[in-house]
Amino acid sequence: MQYRQAPLESLLADPGVLAVTGFGSGAPHAHEDARYRWIPLEPLQQHAAPFEVWRGCGVARTQRDGEVRWSDDGDYACGALEVDEAAHGGIAQAAHHAYRLLGRWIAAAPTANVLRIWNHLDAINSGEGDAGRYREFCRGRADGMRGIFDAGFPAATAIGVRDGRRVLRVCWIAARERGVPLENPRQISAWQYPRQYGPSAPTFARAMHAPTVTPQLYISGTAAIIGHASHHCDDFPAQLAETLANFSSLLDAAGFAAARRFGPGSMLKVYVRRPGDAAAAAARLEEHLPPGTPLLLLHGDICRRELLVEIDGLQTA
Repeated sequence: MQYRQAPLESLLADPGVLAVTGFGSGAPHAHEDARYRWIPLEPLQQHAAPFEVWRGCGVARTQRDGEVRWSDDGDYACGALEVDEAAHGGIAQAAHHAYRLLGRWIAAAPTANVLRIWNHLDAINSGEGDAGRYREFCRGRADGMRGIFDAGFPAATAIGVRDGRRVLRVCWIAARERGVPLENPRQISAWQYPRQYGPSAPTFARAMHAPTVTPQLYISGTAAIIGHASHHCDDFPAQLAETLANFSSLLDAAGFAAARRFGPGSMLKVYVRRPGDAAAAAARLEEHLPPGTPLLLLHGDICRRELLVEIDGLQTA
């Protein structure tokens, strides 16, 4: 897994590449290769965002089945789908449809153990109360995945885009072998959130141990939440510090020694609500992280309006 500044065609020419993701207006919005997906999150660095590249150990075979497209090498798979909300009557129904499609894919795939999911939807903070779009998304997702993840939820992120298109994008990584979900001792498990956060709690694990030879941990979207409550309203530096404290707690629970956390073999995506906070985020993370840790800063909306920053990523040993 790497961030790469390279021509897209050269990346897709590698038969071992399972997926390439482009971000923002500087990346191609579409490609005939089923391994490519585009996410309308604008980079907050001074240059175009690098591509995110996932590479397997064998030759990637690409396939499509209706709205679902994926590639696999026999051990791992990367999949993606896009659902037009208007065709299904809104975000709840679109999420339900997307996760039923994912469930059918799981039922037929040899690499059926989903480790990590990303969800991207427009205007995630629009609406009030239980009619809010994120709560509606959670309701549809929970209904759609019913019976699919009885052995444990995968790691996941849900981030708001601002492209004005009501299209739900869902991307995932799966494996032939199961991963092991992990929770954060500082936080209540998302699926146990109280009713105040909506009729259906978010359904994801805080992280997932991947079934890899070298230890890898897929970290879900992490923000300034302790227990189930948001902290440090309108205070970006404090929210970022709390987010990093949650990372430390999670990595303690995962058994990663402090001296071996992050670095060049890991990667982090930092979603920042207010572009003006990007420079402070980059400076603080460069102080906190080992030299050479790959960072990608993106302009994205967090699922709760009061949250200003969220981070997800990959930790390798």
